Amino acid sequence: MSETMQAVEITKAGGPEVLQPTTRPVPAPRAGEVVIRLAYAGVNRPDALQRAGMYAPPPTASDLPGLEGAGEIVALGEGVGDWAIGDQVCALLPGGGYAEYVATPAAHCLPIPAGLGLREAACLPETFFTVWSNVFQRGGLKGGERFLVHGGSSGIGTTAVQLAREFGARVFTTAGNAEKCRVCTDLGAERAMNYREEDFVEVLRAEGGADLILDMVGGDYLPRNVKALADDGRLVQIAFLQGPKVELNFAQVMMRRLTITGSTLRPQSDLAKARIAEALRAHVWPLLEAGKVAPVMDSEFPLADAAAAHARMESSGHIGKIVLKVG
Repeated sequence: MSETMQAVEITKAGGPEVLQPTTRPVPAPRAGEVVIRLAYAGVNRPDALQRAGMYAPPPTASDLPGLEGAGEIVALGEGVGDWAIGDQVCALLPGGGYAEYVATPAAHCLPIPAGLGLREAACLPETFFTVWSNVFQRGGLKGGERFLVHGGSSGIGTTAVQLAREFGARVFTTAGNAEKCRVCTDLGAERAMNYREEDFVEVLRAEGGADLILDMVGGDYLPRNVKALADDGRLVQIAFLQGPKVELNFAQVMMRRLTITGSTLRPQSDLAKARIAEALRAHVWPLLEAGKVAPVMDSEFPLADAAAAHARMESSGHIGKIVLKVG
């Protein structure tokens, strides 16, 4: 294994153009970690926030962007017993995924689901960890409930639609055009609303209200989400593409016994992420291996073209996941 590797770094806070190829030392595993030779890395909205200077990595994490990937384990840290050199895995990463090699806690690795390649598997961790922890663990979605996910054609959205469908929920979603809405209904949404043409509040209220909403838009969607909820409904916030500040009448929250919560994944403890990994392996990996759920793929870019991948993501023209080919 070489002592240096090719990577893409954030040269300064800014637009996609600040992502530039560089050479870095290959990381060494700390206790409990593995080093993975990456074949593919997933591209996610938090990568763009970090690039823009709005989402600093944890103090112990690599400054390189990249929160998920798939490849082959090439080194083991002290105390790692569940994996062996040569195992192929996908993994949630603390950072550093835009590189040929990355170190991550062994407990955040998962096997490549049977029937999927490394390209598809690289798209699983960040998205599936986020959806499982927020929709099912934090949001408590149950079969028969009405579930609304905004941005249904995104990586998060396509995952949430499929998993909610498999666990028996009635799925509603919003998207920005007819093609994206069609993808959502093909994946199992009962109703996909073009938010440019339909008011999701009216649609959900006519159905009795949403029992659970997963939102990454924020801004003026927050009071509208409250209106769209059924009594005793839950809103889980995972991002704020339109901003985190808005005026909200909390009397509705009190009178209708609503729950507003949310989370971010990266700052959570290694133990919390390991527990999510265990739950995914038990409850979701069988669905992937049975072909009942699959990542929706949009496009692939070479690692050196990470800037173009970010431009594609921020154009909002994509449907599903964008990946970087590393190895």
